[in-house]
Amino acid sequence: MTEGLSGRGRAYDVVVAGSVNADLVVRVERRPGAGETVLGSDLVTHPGGKGANQAVAAARLGGRVAFLGRAGTDGHGDFVRETLRGDGVDTGHLITTPGANGVALITVDPSGDNSIIVSPGANAKVTEQDVAAARSLFADAAVVSLQLEIPLDAVVAAARTAAEEGARVVFNLSPAADVPDELIALCDPLVVNEHEAEFLGDARPAGLLARGARSVVITRGADGAVVADAHGVTEVPSPKVDVVDTTGAGDAFTGALCLRLAQGDGLATAARFAARVGAAAVRGEGAQSSFPTLEEL
Repeated sequence: MTEGLSGRGRAYDVVVAGSVNADLVVRVERRPGAGETVLGSDLVTHPGGKGANQAVAAARLGGRVAFLGRAGTDGHGDFVRETLRGDGVDTGHLITTPGANGVALITVDPSGDNSIIVSPGANAKVTEQDVAAARSLFADAAVVSLQLEIPLDAVVAAARTAAEEGARVVFNLSPAADVPDELIALCDPLVVNEHEAEFLGDARPAGLLARGARSVVITRGADGAVVADAHGVTEVPSPKVDVVDTTGAGDAFTGALCLRLAQGDGLATAARFAARVGAAAVRGEGAQSSFPTLEEL
């Protein structure tokens, strides 16, 4: 390996193309029904967005990480840029975009379960042209991590570009949406939770592999995960912990998974490590604020 380069001879372990949000969080005794008003706690603002969460999770664990996306020119945009940089994420391709930053409105109940509404803001303006302009970034990546909080055309372009540049594509189909078979075929692995797996029409690992993914990880919260590839199916347990807030736990898992794949772990081994990181993340409030460092883990 060339001195100063990371996994697979690349400058970055993980490059994330995705969303960056400000998470506006209120804790409630119970989440409201239709037409109902409930009182909650003081509003707390955390850095978030599925893409930024995954980038921070990998960086906190010692990975060399870069981010491609768009942030707004409002106060939330300033906030998310500063927090990414503070965690050591390379933001050279985080494009400043006139207007509002992405925002997530989150309610959390006493059990730690949450409900989330996302206003995409600048995230909705990520384009195929942004990806093309960042081709050198993908060439420098061992693993490229993708989700669906930016436009699908940009996600497909990023997956295609990553594959062309020899990077491993990890795609988290979240939030669940219809995607082209080309994107599924580039996934190694496709990462879904049980609801997202059902959205694809078959919650069995073998069924998802039949859709064309090279490998699959199905996350199951406190029950761990199931991984599947050409070598078979493996159950991965999760440590038992007291849950405070599940926000971002799946992103912590995926970021950790990407990092360990970039560092050369097999899929099942990487998923076992990622399950520990995801379990650690639910023990604190917020998304990125709860993500562990390697020492804390």
